[in-house]
Amino acid sequence: MDVKTLSEVIANQGFPIALSILLIFRIDKFMQEIVVAQKEGYRQALENTKEIHNTITTLNQQNREYYSLRFTEVQKELSGMKVELGRIE
Repeated sequence: MDVKTLSEVIANQGFPIALSILLIFRIDKFMQEIVVAQKEGYRQALENTKEIHNTITTLNQQNREYYSLRFTEVQKELSGMKVELGRIE
């Protein structure tokens, strides 16, 4: 095998192999970046979900407290009405 044939074999076989290896490494790096970005997106979504859950829980608690207080006030008014009705009879 002479030098010309050897250089043709390397050019015809080696270059595509080297290019393929280079592209595989670049795609791998790109895929790793995508995975990191996806994990960060999941983390942010989970954090936002927890914040929404905490806000809803706080609002529910405030509503319970408000309606409990309002119910107590209504009960007092009704009991006052019973007393007045008792006096009328």
